[in-house]
Amino acid sequence: MTSSAALPSRLIGAVERIPASLAQLAGPDHGRVELPVRLAWSGPADFDVSDPQERLTLYCLLLDCGQRDDIVRYVNAGLLRRDWPRVRRLTARRLVSLWERRLPDLAAT
Repeated sequence: MTSSAALPSRLIGAVERIPASLAQLAGPDHGRVELPVRLAWSGPADFDVSDPQERLTLYCLLLDCGQRDDIVRYVNAGLLRRDWPRVRRLTARRLVSLWERRLPDLAAT
């Protein structure tokens, strides 16, 4: 039996997951981060924030799948600003647009 009903958008509730300001982002600027299984159920769960490639993977994962508390806890405002040009190339355009509307400082990077 097949269904013609569309799957719900991943973007449902995305705006509510975005912090109100970059100042709320309290993630580390160095060291290791271990994500809970609910976020890293298929792939690496441990990321070195000091490594640009690992941080990029971490931030893209959090923007896509993290809840607001996860984003606030694990994402560092300064590093996100620095990495934003790369993050935006690897993240869904519609999600990037939501982030830049909510946090216009990112769009200026």
